Amino acid sequence: MKASAFVYPWDVNGDPHAPGRLAALGVRRATLASAYHSTRALTPRHPRHRVVTAEHAAVLYPAGERWRGRVLRPYAAGDWAPGDAFGEAAAALTEAGLEVHTWVVLAHNSRLGADHPHTSVVNAYGDRYPWAPCIAQPATRAYLVDLAAEAAVRPGAAGTELESLGWYGLAHLHAHDKTGGIGLGDAGQYLMSLCFCATCRTGYGRTGYGTDADELAAAVRDALEPVWRGAPSGGGWPAVEELLGAERAAATRAWREPVARSLQEEAVAAVRAAAPDGFRVLLHADPVWYHVGANAGVDPGHVLEAADGVVVPCTGGPEPLTPFAEQGAQGAVLAANLTVVSGMGGSPGTLAQDARRAADLGATELRLYHAGLASDQDLAAVRRGLAELG
Repeated sequence: MKASAFVYPWDVNGDPHAPGRLAALGVRRATLASAYHSTRALTPRHPRHRVVTAEHAAVLYPAGERWRGRVLRPYAAGDWAPGDAFGEAAAALTEAGLEVHTWVVLAHNSRLGADHPHTSVVNAYGDRYPWAPCIAQPATRAYLVDLAAEAAVRPGAAGTELESLGWYGLAHLHAHDKTGGIGLGDAGQYLMSLCFCATCRTGYGRTGYGTDADELAAAVRDALEPVWRGAPSGGGWPAVEELLGAERAAATRAWREPVARSLQEEAVAAVRAAAPDGFRVLLHADPVWYHVGANAGVDPGHVLEAADGVVVPCTGGPEPLTPFAEQGAQGAVLAANLTVVSGMGGSPGTLAQDARRAADLGATELRLYHAGLASDQDLAAVRRGLAELG
């Protein structure tokens, strides 16, 4: 089973041993960030630094001429990834014998929301989520589609993985996050992630349900009142229907699901139009359509028609692979994403066992999160696990 390890340019640039160390793990591919959100990351083996602070979402290469004169445009990285940091790292990884694929973060950008507040998701209480661009807004969609095409198709890349290509919402590790005091559950997270920006307010009314946005927002607030008092909100779509009412829940779905599906189609088409033949386009995906975040909620059948495959979070177990495998899409890539950093909840010591379980449920490839963040001990366990898999 082919395996790829995630890595940042700053893990590689300035460390002449990094490419060889990555190749020695037994992976054939590196999934290298080309557009990424703000983060603070350890670099436990780098000869020049131990902590990298990426202050805002940025492209990790020089942005192209397509952005000239546009209001919404990608931000250049600061000293954490200067110049063509992606290109430099990609060249070094390629020289070490690794195939490089781009890793592109899309609808997750706090700097965009800070500079252009109107682009952000607005919840039923009127609170803006600056980290979450509303994917229904035409200008934001155009920005995301063009960013996908440019950041995905970098020189030397043989494919791409598109992260957060869908709705983003409340769930986000934002700064010193203090949102865990109330157990929102699956349904509460959905209700707190519904958008009521001007575009979405109009959109709810255009569905077959003709929903009034003010009434819907009030219903969402009423539905959440028991949750704020400590009542569990439950999980699954039936829990959403129970809180909000079946018809109102259906109205939100009638607006949000087509918006996400069409964005995914447009972005994949734009990448393919810019890419050479054979360039693979994968989406980081969750098989539950209404889930939001880095692994965008998708319809498994639709996404495997639109893209070449998916990268599915499997650290908590491989079960999320099943809805994709049941589609029986010929040639589709089903990559099981396993965390291999012990300090981040991963289990590198059981990599071989976990990979076999994933393969039994349809996985065709592995993704290892994250080679740059893992300790030497974790990486040694990865080497043993991949060697056992053969």
